[in-house]
Amino acid sequence: MTAEPLRDHARLVDRQPTLSGEEIVEYLTPPRQFLTASLDTYRPDRDYQSQGAAVAAIRTFAAVWTTRSGGLFSRRRTAPALPGVYLDGGFGVGKTHLLAALWHLAPGRKYFGTFIEYTALVGALGYASAVKLLKGASLVCIDEFELDDPGDTRLMSRLLSELVASGSRIAATSNTPPNALGEGRFAAQDFLREIDALSAKFTTIRVDGLDYRRRDVEGHAVSLAHVDLMAAVDTVDGEVTVDAFDAVLKHLGTVHPSRYVKLVDGLDGIALTDVHQFSNQTDALRFVAFVDRLYDAQVRIFATGIPLDQIFADDMLSGGYRKKYLRAISRIIALTSGKV
Repeated sequence: MTAEPLRDHARLVDRQPTLSGEEIVEYLTPPRQFLTASLDTYRPDRDYQSQGAAVAAIRTFAAVWTTRSGGLFSRRRTAPALPGVYLDGGFGVGKTHLLAALWHLAPGRKYFGTFIEYTALVGALGYASAVKLLKGASLVCIDEFELDDPGDTRLMSRLLSELVASGSRIAATSNTPPNALGEGRFAAQDFLREIDALSAKFTTIRVDGLDYRRRDVEGHAVSLAHVDLMAAVDTVDGEVTVDAFDAVLKHLGTVHPSRYVKLVDGLDGIALTDVHQFSNQTDALRFVAFVDRLYDAQVRIFATGIPLDQIFADDMLSGGYRKKYLRAISRIIALTSGKV
């Protein structure tokens, strides 16, 4: 018999988040753990020279904002910088840290969001209003640029073209599996092909390396007995929800992924009971998007059942969404271990 969550704890499934276009804009800043990120606090892995080179490349990209104040003479002597930069590499190599550090260096109005947040903004405000809002920003950062949906990718390509034409600079990241020789190059080629006319305006920066989250945390996601889960929940100083895994999956299907950020807002932890392996990819991909928002907000995960890093079946891990699932596993291990 499966154990039911205790009734005196809040439930995630009772949350019904709404998110207006104006609220989406308010969230267009780096995730909580990167609010003070800088190039100086990035820890390059000495075994991978591309990480140190990436720091130098970001400094070069950002230099345009300082050299512009150097007068007409300095502008003539400085070669024009490309308006876009694309960080290509595996998950857990610090691309988001570098992107957030660049955002902090940019002057004036600037935005930082995930691909899905920008497409949701267009959906909420309409294309023309979204362009009007973003136009003229010094920098627009897109974390986790997606190539899965051709329609959304084309929409973002058109949006970025208009922003570049208005003088905005663009920075983007995308994940490729770590230690997979050649896959990073293919991801970069796919990205550049999809953004069509913008491709010549992007500098691609390769970031190799191992998942930094696994430098300090090894093994599997932590799974608890029910009595231990409730004891762990009661030690958290803050709000924790307790739900059955299946109930959460059903609830995620009723909430647009762009609202997951509001779904976890204010939480310090979530508890999931009776975790099991996914039987369909739709639920799995929704859960990946949910884990991304949990990780951004640094929300602890407590769980019973199978370890959460084992919820993706072998055929999922070998399919087209492999990189998404591997990134989610990396983040789940960190969130269940308490290393957040």
